[in-house]
Amino acid sequence: MGLGDWVRGWLAWWRGERTRSITRIAGEGAALDKVSEVVRLHEPPKPGHLRAFDRDPRLLPKPKLAFNRKPPKVMDANEANRLFAGTLRTKNRGIRDLLPNEEQLKRYGLPLWRTELDVANALGVTIGVLRWLSIHRPRETQPHYVTFAIPKRSGGQRLITAPKKRLKAAQRALVTALIDKLPVAEPVHGFRAGRSVKTNAEPHVGRAIVLHMDLEDFFHTVSYARVRGYLIALGYGFPVAAVLSALVTEAERQPVEVGEQVFHVPVGPRRCVQGAPTSPGLCNAITRKLDRRLAGLAKKLGWTYTRYADDLTFSSDDPTTVTAMHEGAKRIVEAEGFRVNAKKTRVMRKGGAQRVTGVTVNRVLGLSRLERRKLRAAIHQHGADPEWQARLDGHVAYVHMLNPGQAELLRKRMPKP
Repeated sequence: MGLGDWVRGWLAWWRGERTRSITRIAGEGAALDKVSEVVRLHEPPKPGHLRAFDRDPRLLPKPKLAFNRKPPKVMDANEANRLFAGTLRTKNRGIRDLLPNEEQLKRYGLPLWRTELDVANALGVTIGVLRWLSIHRPRETQPHYVTFAIPKRSGGQRLITAPKKRLKAAQRALVTALIDKLPVAEPVHGFRAGRSVKTNAEPHVGRAIVLHMDLEDFFHTVSYARVRGYLIALGYGFPVAAVLSALVTEAERQPVEVGEQVFHVPVGPRRCVQGAPTSPGLCNAITRKLDRRLAGLAKKLGWTYTRYADDLTFSSDDPTTVTAMHEGAKRIVEAEGFRVNAKKTRVMRKGGAQRVTGVTVNRVLGLSRLERRKLRAAIHQHGADPEWQARLDGHVAYVHMLNPGQAELLRKRMPKP
């Protein structure tokens, strides 16, 4: 090595840079013994980015040692096996050795978890149980989820993938410790404390035109990689982000019989599932940019925007901009990695029924005239039946939440005990 190479190496070390060989991923015709990449230990945030990139020095290249010297031990066997196992494996070398950005986590008011042990302690489980719950196995003998179908109101069936008891308990603890603290956009009304279908429908009452759009496979679109990238962007280090992502996602699995044993084999990527208590809040947080862009477009065109789960609702008194609103919203949705369900897109004008998440918003908030007639008929036919009494009380209580005046008229028709 010449003097120039030595000086350049010393300057790189002084600036906090390390070089590591990437010969195994070099292109054809490259000089394999010359290919390397420079990694900085501490990198300031880039324009438009918040988090700083601090690298784990244990995973960076080490100084060359004498022939007869053993390299120092930087981690135990269990941590090394976990770190290089399939669950935490990634092709992205830029995030593989990231440490947490503590300043950014503090700025967001999120818990500082540096290691898996910190996560396990926060969820009230041992490190062994956490790894058992968050491991991705290509051949699972005892899956952590149960899948079943429930009928849809519009016909067909909806698949629910529900976690089993121990995983559900850990996910509920994670909701309290982390997911409830994630930033969410203001127009979101689903799965938020103090919000409901009523608050989602109120901004659209009495408008000349209401546009409804639906996000196709809302939960399933949020993949393991997307959750992991989101948590890293918030400031978490790679190991913690990868473990949390595995804890809240699952792959669709098919049973395969091998001899007398049944294995549950993944047939797709890990993603958020409908049935996990973590999915609603997590997807609300991940779609924050989508909601802010849609709200900005709506404000620019003079519309109002709200979202309840996968239901997007826009309303305005200017029907001439409906095409611009619809096409602009669709472009934004697709740019953010989601899809619009064209079959469920509806434009509701003032002359017809206008409904937002099942609530009529034509002139006042509440049930439509036809729905109130059906409920009055049910009260007349079954009001004295004890088995129907609780069901009717529930319907009237729901109407009271939407419109106390309508509920009072219905209560007058209820038979007195």
